[in-house]
Amino acid sequence: MHTPVTIIGAGLGGLTLARLLHLRSIPATVYEAESSPSARAQGGLLDIHDYNGQLALKAAGLMDEFHAIVLEGRQALRILDRDGTALLDQADDGTGGRPEVQRGDLRQVLLDSLPADTVRWGHKAIRIRALREGRHEVTFAGGGTVVTSLLVGADGAWSRVRPLLSTATPEYIGHSVIETYLLEADTRHPAAAKAVGGGMLIAPTPGRAIFAHREKNHTLHTYAGIAEPQDWFAAIDFADAAAATTRIAQKFDGWAPELTALITDTDLPPVLRPLHALPAGHRWDRIPGVTLLGDAAHLAAPNGEGANLAMLDGAQLGETLAAHPDDIETALTEYEQAMFLRSAETVTDEMPAIDSAHNTAQGLIDWFTEKGQ
Repeated sequence: MHTPVTIIGAGLGGLTLARLLHLRSIPATVYEAESSPSARAQGGLLDIHDYNGQLALKAAGLMDEFHAIVLEGRQALRILDRDGTALLDQADDGTGGRPEVQRGDLRQVLLDSLPADTVRWGHKAIRIRALREGRHEVTFAGGGTVVTSLLVGADGAWSRVRPLLSTATPEYIGHSVIETYLLEADTRHPAAAKAVGGGMLIAPTPGRAIFAHREKNHTLHTYAGIAEPQDWFAAIDFADAAAATTRIAQKFDGWAPELTALITDTDLPPVLRPLHALPAGHRWDRIPGVTLLGDAAHLAAPNGEGANLAMLDGAQLGETLAAHPDDIETALTEYEQAMFLRSAETVTDEMPAIDSAHNTAQGLIDWFTEKGQ
C-alpha cells in the first residue's frame, strides 16, 4: 500500500494506528491541534484491559514498554457506602487483567515508537471538504492545507471529520463530573488517603458518586459525579475554587468527611467535565476514503473502555489496511463492520447509570459479581 494515510488527532487511538502503519511501512502523518506533547495535562489513570487495550499494544510491539510504566498495586478496589463503610476491600494480588498506567506515560510510549516527523504539532483542523474520487482536503488554522486519499478521524468527541460520514452529534448524558486533586495525600490528607486505599475508590448513590484513583507521587485524583442539567453547573463560579467546591460538596451532605474531603480539600482548582455521548449503536454508510476511530466514532458515557477501544480500533484499522494493500475500501468496510459491532456490545455492558436506583455500593458489587469481575 503506497497511499499515505492522514490521521487527524494524536490521542491514543490515532497514535496506535500510526504505529501499526509504521511497522508495516505504510506512510502516515498525524496532525494534532496541540502545540507539543506537553501542551496540556493528559488525564489520569487508565486501566488497560487484556481483552482489548493490551491486544492493541501487543500488535504494536510495545508490551515491554507498557509493563515498564504499569503502576503496581493500583488494581486494588474499595467500594464504600456514603457513610464510609467498606462493602468491598479488594487488594491487588498481581493477577488482574487491568493494570493501571498514567495516560500521559502511555501516550509518550506511543510517541517514542514513531519516527520523529510522524506527528505535526500545532495543526488544528478547522475545515474538511470532500473532493472527487475519495479524496479530501483538510484546512488547518493558519491557512495550511493537505489533500489526502485516506483520511482517518481520530479527533475525539467533537470530531471535525465525523460530519463527512454522519449527522450525529454528542448529547449531554444528564450528569457531569468535577475533577479534584489531593497532593502528597498520605501526609497532607491521611483520612482521605486511607479511604481511597492503594488503588481505586468508588462510593455511589443514586444521582451522585465519588470515584478516586491513587496516582503517582501519592496523588489522589477524584471525579465527583452529579446528575444535574448543565444549567445547574453553569450557575457555579468555578473561578472561585472554594465557593465551587463548597457548592459541589453540598450535594454530598451527610457523607463521611473522609469522602467529602476529596472534594473540599483539593489542592488544585476544580475542573468541570460535562459528559456527552453519541447515540448508542452509532454507525454510518461507507463513504470512500474516510473513516473514524475512538471517541470520534463511538463516544459513550465513561465506562473504563474508551481508551482501550480507541487503541484497539487503531490497531485493527492498521492491520486491515496492511491486509488489503490494493483495496482500501475493502479494508475500511471490514474494519468498520467489526468496530460497529464491538462498540455496540460495549454500550450494552455498561455499569448502572449514576441516576439509577441500582447505583449503590451493593448494587455495584452485584453488577461486578454478575459480570464475573
